[in-house]
Amino acid sequence: MLQGRRVLIGVGGGIAAYKVCQVISTLAKLGVEVRTVSTDNAQQFITPLTLATLSRHPVYTDDLFWQPSQYRPLHIELGEWAELMLIAPLTANLMAKLTHGLADNLLTSTVLASTSPILLAPAMNTDMWQQPSVQRNWQVLQTDLRYHAVSPGTGMLACDRVGMGRMAEPSEILTYLHSLLYTQGKRDLVGKHLLISAGGTREHLDPVRFIGNPSTGKMGVALAQAASHRGAKVTLVHAPMEPRLLSGLSGVRLLPVVSALEMRQAVLSSFSEADWIIMAAAVADVRPKEYYREKLPKRLLPDQLPLSVAPDILSELSQQKRSQQRLIGFAAQTGDIFTPAFEKLQRKKLDAIVANAIDQVDSGFGSDQNQAIFLDHEGRKVAIGQCSKLQMSHHLFDFIHTMSGRNY
Repeated sequence: MLQGRRVLIGVGGGIAAYKVCQVISTLAKLGVEVRTVSTDNAQQFITPLTLATLSRHPVYTDDLFWQPSQYRPLHIELGEWAELMLIAPLTANLMAKLTHGLADNLLTSTVLASTSPILLAPAMNTDMWQQPSVQRNWQVLQTDLRYHAVSPGTGMLACDRVGMGRMAEPSEILTYLHSLLYTQGKRDLVGKHLLISAGGTREHLDPVRFIGNPSTGKMGVALAQAASHRGAKVTLVHAPMEPRLLSGLSGVRLLPVVSALEMRQAVLSSFSEADWIIMAAAVADVRPKEYYREKLPKRLLPDQLPLSVAPDILSELSQQKRSQQRLIGFAAQTGDIFTPAFEKLQRKKLDAIVANAIDQVDSGFGSDQNQAIFLDHEGRKVAIGQCSKLQMSHHLFDFIHTMSGRNY
């Protein structure tokens, strides 16, 4: 997916420029062709030698821009070469120039000479970020479908302030870049609300013991990221998971739960307003009949644990589903993954189901990779080979878009 892809990175003049180094290095190691444009101000923070070493290519600067050339103008060449652009950090000065279509240096001229999608990663002092003029410019840029935004977060800034303005972490930027390389910047989920569940529920016997499963929630998080990158409004109902997995979900509404019963309540609370519902969570099938409010001493643990059936959320949703809604389930299986998934699709009257193998190397629970078979209610079957869970998410959205030959 990434080998040989062409990404142009414009580095702005801010202390957050150091974070761009990790982005450049990671892309280059994945086989992406990376070119960098450094503004004059950026060179006060990161040297051209650093960027050249990480990208394995000389850096483009304004000195080259203004030099006479026997070839085509440099900003034209770069603009046509780039499949995708990243500008990070996007300073208040650069933001203003982009908003008003200025082209007074190599980077801004290349932006106007290109038609590729552009990911913007702002970074600045909190007071600067909150200025009405800056916020107006930021809103104007986001009305241009060519620009995609990874908003700044809150944290300790270089000026010792704690507040909004901290540039997004390299991992979040890289994830968004991967999505844009897949979608080529299309926003085909604008206007849709996606309700997604993730993670493994826990059915507690007492405050320290529970019945659970190995699901980490990575698949559901990837679905939420991909949907957000394609323009959807996203609600993620998630069971307990590592906080770092949720850190890159700016703009996604998060509803944390623990048990299957809590997940049922949270999903039902958002179900009516959702267009697509994707139940990627590993929800418990059974739960202890009795809950003990204090930890049971080992000697008092029952020899046999009485169980009751946990709520079947998918079945309940299928009974309440409106005709224009799409309900997609997941079936984590071992061995033959097709037959039980197809039976679940029919039994629970789903629009589609994702059958994924959890007994294969680098697939399923806890893995960053996955492989699956997509099935829909009309019997269509699409097999997806091993790929990242983010890429799997994009494949699934493409599949849903083409169900029954109609766009939903």
